[in-house]
Amino acid sequence: MGKVYLIGAGPGDPELLTVKAARLLEHATVVLHDSLVSPEVLQRIAPGAEIIDVGKRCGQKLLTQDEINSLLIAYAASHETVIRLKGGDPLVFGRAGEEIEALRHAGVEFEVVPGITAALGAAAVAGISLTDRRAASQVVIATFSRGTDASAPAPQLDWGAVASAATLVLYMPGAVYDEVADRLRQAGLPEDLPCVIVSNATSARQQIRWTCLGELSSEQKLPAPALLIVGRVAARRVQEISAAYWRTEAPGRPANSKNVS
Repeated sequence: MGKVYLIGAGPGDPELLTVKAARLLEHATVVLHDSLVSPEVLQRIAPGAEIIDVGKRCGQKLLTQDEINSLLIAYAASHETVIRLKGGDPLVFGRAGEEIEALRHAGVEFEVVPGITAALGAAAVAGISLTDRRAASQVVIATFSRGTDASAPAPQLDWGAVASAATLVLYMPGAVYDEVADRLRQAGLPEDLPCVIVSNATSARQQIRWTCLGELSSEQKLPAPALLIVGRVAARRVQEISAAYWRTEAPGRPANSKNVS
């Protein structure tokens, strides 16, 4: 049996690969990659390596997760090193848990090589501190999931439980933004709450759009992969809102509200 490496490709910029990830890709013989891995990162794979796209296109899966698990095990039986390359970090919405469980069950040695997850890449290019102490005390990373995968339905996030003192980072915010905006309003989040949409973070195709919850539904959809950062930290003038934000009558509830987008 060979060894399987579950490698994080980062948000897109190949220079953000870890040294270890870059070294493994340069000597790879077999690479199974997701569709979120950028073309620039794929170019770092060794010439002559067998490259297999196991990602999704327009919501359609090329292979089921069980088929991907079987491929990893089969290749490990005939190759010394097998690379499973995932966008961002393998352990954040990368289904690494299912692959790890399958590899363990088959007795295949594996190693996880972390990568920069999309939330951190997007925050970096937008110049946002996700835990700016003046406006946030916690970060919630979630997907705007509708539970469409019948084989593994995702639990729905309790939006009302997200404190106003939190920064919310939503992966895959949907085909249009009016649905996610409605859900956030229903949870009691204010209309003036700053929001930032980041598409293709850290790549040459990167786009950043600044808005607020009240205007989010009217924003034109940016190309995938994209994510949404919601919270006071997404304001461009955090210093100005910090005093009002933390002067609360109840924990996590701002006493005053003003347009900070």
